[in-house]
This record gives sequence, structure tokens and C-alpha cells, in this order.
Amino acid sequence: MKTFYASVECAERHLDPFETNLVVADTSHGENALCLAISPKLKAMGIQNRCRLNDIPRNVEYIAAPPRMRFYIDYAADIYALYLNWFDASDIHVYSIDESFIDATGYLAAYRMDGCTLAQKLMGEIAKKLHIPSTAGVGTNLYLAKIALDITAKRTKEHIGYLNEELYRETLWDHRPITDFWQIAGGTARRLAHYGIYTMRDVAACPEETLYKAFGVNAELLIDHAWGRESCRISDIKNYKTKSKSVSFSQILPQDYTFEKARLVIAEMACHGAQELMRRHAVAKNVWVGVGYSRELHGSTAAAKRLPYATALPSNIRPAVLSAYEAAALRDVPIRRLAVSLGDLCDENREGYDLFSDLNAMQREKSREQTVLELTQKYGKNAVLRGTNYMEGATQRERNKMIGGHRAGYDDTRAESETVHAF
Repeated sequence: MKTFYASVECAERHLDPFETNLVVADTSHGENALCLAISPKLKAMGIQNRCRLNDIPRNVEYIAAPPRMRFYIDYAADIYALYLNWFDASDIHVYSIDESFIDATGYLAAYRMDGCTLAQKLMGEIAKKLHIPSTAGVGTNLYLAKIALDITAKRTKEHIGYLNEELYRETLWDHRPITDFWQIAGGTARRLAHYGIYTMRDVAACPEETLYKAFGVNAELLIDHAWGRESCRISDIKNYKTKSKSVSFSQILPQDYTFEKARLVIAEMACHGAQELMRRHAVAKNVWVGVGYSRELHGSTAAAKRLPYATALPSNIRPAVLSAYEAAALRDVPIRRLAVSLGDLCDENREGYDLFSDLNAMQREKSREQTVLELTQKYGKNAVLRGTNYMEGATQRERNKMIGGHRAGYDDTRAESETVHAF
């Protein structure tokens, strides 16, 4: 979907996203607020997606729409429902809220269409029924379909790109920057540049032993993608089972936090994680904490702690998380990002204890936490809160109203009206 969140907001206002200046941003955060999406018209002006409000030229008027994540999820579900009119769910892999892979191989003969024609039909149906513009990438494997979407489709009037291995090598082997290619981030590009590699042609020409020395087993994927090869299928994705399981939470703090102030947020995250374990009927065996700093003043730091036994009780999880935080965080650098992961999950029936455990106290805590979980599931996440959630700098109350770190939207009265800003 093209600039999905912004297109949804335009559709709700009966506006054409190609003719409307609209940004999705929480203006209560001021002119430095991050734009989750901007309309295609703003992108055509050269404004970058995921910019901040103060990056938009002062002479440009635009509508600022507050985020409504639950609303966007509903639109995504409606789009998925349209896919199900054409394909079986086993042939669809939802890659993100606004992007999906579809294995159309077995359907082309039945529909008497080629891949590009079928993609055009889907795009037309989405536009007609939901008023959301979209692009499509058609390829002979998952990787080529993704590259056709990300790079080739942008060059066509129909917003549809097609690639096979031969076309890929003919048209994109010398494409720059190399970070436009799927799964090549800035760090990988810098490491490739160290060897004089700046294009996929360079990767294909590089001796394989050099790439394996630099990237280890990941070099195999890099080499295959340089040639346009991809062995993974949607059926492989569907059948994949991870060797280890974890639950993770992260957040960007609204402002720079001191070590002590961020410690409060980490404590909230630990208790929230324990509740999530109980909801999943699981217990964890270790914890991990990551800390990011303001304005990249220092590289991220992290630490892990092994729990004495598998548990989901806050009285066990919280001290371990705080201990990991104290080992990871720098005292004199402002903190802006926090992450907590509870790992090595297993079924709650494998909960542990030691010779000094008070089993009666453990059962009382478990019953209390279960009651809190039931109340919050019935009446909302903020129905029952801890005293620490009301302390200055705490974030959990506000985050309980969010989805994916952004406003859910249905209870946001600001979303009911349009606001035109011209800074």
C-alpha cells in the first residue's frame, strides 16, 4: 500500500492522496514530532517519508492527522479479506501491516491471467472498494518480487514491477545505492564498501571466500541475492518453527531520561513483561536489557541475566531486569531508548523454585497477578495500575492506550477533526 497510514486518513476524509498534503503525526509532541507517513503528493515535492514536522518547508500547508493504529489495522484486515477472495490463506504471507507476499503460481491458469494482470486486478479492487492506492512487485521468486516492488515498480506508470533472474541482472546489477536492495542495511553496505563493493554486480564478481570471511554464513544469502536467486517459499515460511522463544518490548522515551528516571520505566516494563508471560501461560529463564542514548552520544549497551529458575512472577522478573539494566546503562549519558526481552520461554507447568522458596507466597502472588490480568482484559489495560505507574516519568499508563507505540485512535477525539497547519 502506498504511504498506507496517510492514504487511510485521506480515504476517511474523501480526499485524493495524490492531490492532498497530509501527514500522520502526533502534533502534541511539537514541531519535532515524527511523521509516521506522508501523502504521495508531499513525497512528490521531495519531502522524505518518516521525516519530522519541522523538516517540512515552512511555506507548505498540510493536514496533520493524529495516528489511529487500530483504525489502520482494521483497514489492513479488510485488504486481507479481499486477498482471500482470490487466494487461499496458505498462499499468503503478511509481511507487515501494509505489505504481503502472495504465491500466485497455481492460480494463473485458473484465472487465465499472467502475474502482472492479476496484480493489476487486485490493485484495482483495493482502490475501488477501500480507496487505497497500491503498488505491486511480480517476480519468479520471493526476493525478485520484493525487489520488483521496492525498486522496479517506482519506475513504471502502472506502479507494477516485474523481474526474473535475467531481467534483474540486466536492469539492476549496477543500481545504486546498494541499500535499496532488501536486507542490505547501512552497516552491511559499509562493510561491503571496505572491499570496494558498491553494486550487486560487484557482489556477484567478488570471490566467495572473501564474502564468507566478512559475513560468515550470511554470505550465502548475499551471494544468492546478487544473482537474483531465492530458494525460500511461502510454504517454508509457514512451516518455520523457531528454536527459542521470547517476548520483547521496546520504546523510545518522549525526552532524554536520566539513569534513575529510566530505571523507573525499566521497572514498569519488567512488570508488564511478567503480565504478558502469565497471559501466555509461559515462564522465562533469562532476561535481556538494551539501552540506547540520546543523539547517538554513545553506542547502545546491553546486558543479560540468568534467572535462578523458570518464572513469570514479577517479584522474580523485576529484580533480574533491574540488575541487567544497572549492568548495561551508562550513568552519565542521557537515555532515549529502552528494550527488555524475556527469553527461553517454556510452558508454565515447568515453573521452578528452590529450597528457600515460599510456595504459599508464590501462590498468593500468582493469584493476585491472575486477578489483575483478568480485570485488565475485561475493563482495559489501565483498569488496574501500580503505584509506580503514577510517578513522574512513568510511561506505562500512556503506552497502555497505544498500539505499536502509537495512539490506537478510537478514543482520540482529536482524530475527529482536521487540522491544517502552516508553520
